[in-house]
Amino acid sequence: MESSIFPSWLGGYEINRYITNPNIQVGDYSYYSGYYHQHHFEDQCVHYLLGDKSTIEVWQSGLFGDVDQLIIGRYCSIATGVVFMLSGNQGHRHDWISTFPFDFQEFGDGVKTGIQRAGDTVVGNDVWFGAECVILPGVKIADGAVIGTRAVVTKDVEPYSVVVGNPSRCVKKRFTEQQIALLLEMQWWNWPKSALKAAMPLMCSTQVDDLYQYYLDNIK
Repeated sequence: MESSIFPSWLGGYEINRYITNPNIQVGDYSYYSGYYHQHHFEDQCVHYLLGDKSTIEVWQSGLFGDVDQLIIGRYCSIATGVVFMLSGNQGHRHDWISTFPFDFQEFGDGVKTGIQRAGDTVVGNDVWFGAECVILPGVKIADGAVIGTRAVVTKDVEPYSVVVGNPSRCVKKRFTEQQIALLLEMQWWNWPKSALKAAMPLMCSTQVDDLYQYYLDNIK
């Protein structure tokens, strides 16, 4: 175990500095804090995605064609042990008579591939993932969402929603619908760092309307 990866649960690292899989995209500042699992984000959190260390040669061969990707925006916070299941790239079809992935070399030319893409798993910006939550294939998680500890997310999550449980359910919105509309218009995660730095007193507050005024005066 590489205990030096995360020497303390207080820390983490920016994910995009360590990504090697060409089918993972992660925006700036999004970080992983994996102290309690002690493996890198790509090894611990991303399951069954072609292009990782064990499948890079197969992916490069083009045998599987296009595969689902994992796309994560900026300023996301990912706690220890989160799992993104990319099993849409696997060959198990539950709508067929058997879910078993028969080998055509053993069972003949009648074998068909069971691969059926679920679609990219896409995470917006400023999303907070609680420890050991699980995100199923093809799910879209919008900006500002919060995913509770050990939640199992089976369907898309709306902006600024707080979801918990298995299967996950929305328990509340972080802001009013009007405030959410303002936040989505501002897209603060795309501001220049200098503008964001100047807005820190407002970013570290509940004053959405005041932040919007700052946006009108300085950004728009």
